[in-house]
Amino acid sequence: MASITDLQHPIASRLNALPKYVASTTLTSVDWNNSTLLGSDTVAAIEKLKSQPGGELQVQGSGNLIQTLIEHDLVDEYRLLIYPVHLGAGKKLFQDGLKAAALRLTASSVTSTGVIIATYEPNGDARYGDYTQQEI
Repeated sequence: MASITDLQHPIASRLNALPKYVASTTLTSVDWNNSTLLGSDTVAAIEKLKSQPGGELQVQGSGNLIQTLIEHDLVDEYRLLIYPVHLGAGKKLFQDGLKAAALRLTASSVTSTGVIIATYEPNGDARYGDYTQQEI
C-alpha cells in the first residue's frame, strides 16, 4: 500500500498538494504538507475559510466536526453514501437535539454493489409531508 508520501500514488500526491485544515482539541501542531491547525475556535475559523475565495471545503472522517458544522449551519452540501448493511450501533450523523431542517436532493446514483450515493443541500426549515411520489 502506498504511503501518503508516495509521489507516484495519484490520491496521495493530490492530497499532499491540497491545503488541509485540521480541527483538533488535542493537537498543538501539524506536520503533514500544506496543513494548518484551525485553533481553539473552530466555528470562527471555518466561517473565515468559507468567506475566502477558493475551492470547496470537505470534511473527511470526523463525526464530531460535522456535528459542530451542522449545529452552526455551516454545511452547504451533504454527500451521503448509504451502504446496504445495518450494524445495529454507531454514531449518528444528525445528533439528537439539532434543529430540524429540510434537505433537497440534488443528485443520486446507485453503484453495482447497491451503495446509494445521494447529494443534498440545506433547504430551510423542516417540512413534514407524506411519501407520495412526485414527478421531478
